[in-house]
Amino acid sequence: GYRVSLQGNIFGRNHTYMIFPEYKPRKHIKLDPPLNIQSNATASKCQIWWSVWNVPWYLIDILQYELQYKEYSMSWEVALNKTLPSSLPQVEIEATELRSGIAYAARVRCKVSENEDSFHSQWSEWSQTTAFQRADVPKVSEKILNTKTMQFLFIPLSFGTLMYLFWNCKLSSRRQKASPALTFLHQLLSFSHSIVCTMGILR
Repeated sequence: GYRVSLQGNIFGRNHTYMIFPEYKPRKHIKLDPPLNIQSNATASKCQIWWSVWNVPWYLIDILQYELQYKEYSMSWEVALNKTLPSSLPQVEIEATELRSGIAYAARVRCKVSENEDSFHSQWSEWSQTTAFQRADVPKVSEKILNTKTMQFLFIPLSFGTLMYLFWNCKLSSRRQKASPALTFLHQLLSFSHSIVCTMGILR
């Protein structure tokens, strides 16, 4: 450790004032603010990352970060603060925490973790800000959805109905003397009517 004192001359007499009888630099650390803060927002989350500089290698893994973010038009006094549990220079914000169509600003600061006994520091100054906005969830066109639904339903329904008509006509021809062709035509018309009704419902 070090001993820090202050000397002064008052009324022509020298005086020495003891400030820190045992000053330990590792207990009085203030780091430079993070830099190169960037962000990438999607419909499900927003990723924010940054870098640190002028930090000794033995402090990198014991850093603690605090994120602050707000709506871009609002004051920092109403911003939300998050103390991050990891020493990694990155964080994710879930989309549920962000309002759709609203621009946000975020910044971050750092210090040595409070869980460390060998070092102690105060928070750094805040970094520069990064701006982001949650991406909207793309809406599927109702017309496209109905068309795809019809494509999936039409083929198996058509095949099943034709098989039913074929066997029904075969049985009918055995039970009665009516023309199988007329019977098949009548049932085919009924089938066409049911398909038209189904398409109307899907629309």
